[in-house]
Amino acid sequence: MAAAAEEPLTVVIDPMRVRDLNDIMVIERLSFSTPWSRAAFLSELLDNDRAHYLVARADGRAVGYVGIWLVADEGHITNVAVHPDYRSRGVGRRLMEAITELARRKGMRRLTLEVRKSNVRAQRLYESLGFRSAGIRRGYYRDNNEDAIIMWRDLEQEREAGQR
Repeated sequence: MAAAAEEPLTVVIDPMRVRDLNDIMVIERLSFSTPWSRAAFLSELLDNDRAHYLVARADGRAVGYVGIWLVADEGHITNVAVHPDYRSRGVGRRLMEAITELARRKGMRRLTLEVRKSNVRAQRLYESLGFRSAGIRRGYYRDNNEDAIIMWRDLEQEREAGQR
């Protein structure tokens, strides 16, 4: 699908719904060695009032998603994934920008996430969005005991500086 990466892509960002889960589960399995279960997503959508999930829609289906937990004045980004056929087309960036705006509207002062030490591509995206490395969680990923880099973004400081 290399040619598709050159084509303009129209993406709409919407709140995730239960009806999106078939597409989401495909993305999960293609993106992660230890994917979340359908039950985990259902619990997030139906039972966790701190959880907010967005989907990117293109070509009539969900092609990516992002989730965040809002606790006190901090947002913890739980997961971000884009279907392999839609990567390198700005979908991940759009999702991250949308979840950041949601966090700002809800009064969050900071955002955090963990990213695999080996996932340099994602780290570069997050850095371009204002996230900074703040530490390591040793052996965080259970599938291979890989370390996670903890990244933070200070929305309050950006607001005060009139940025982003």
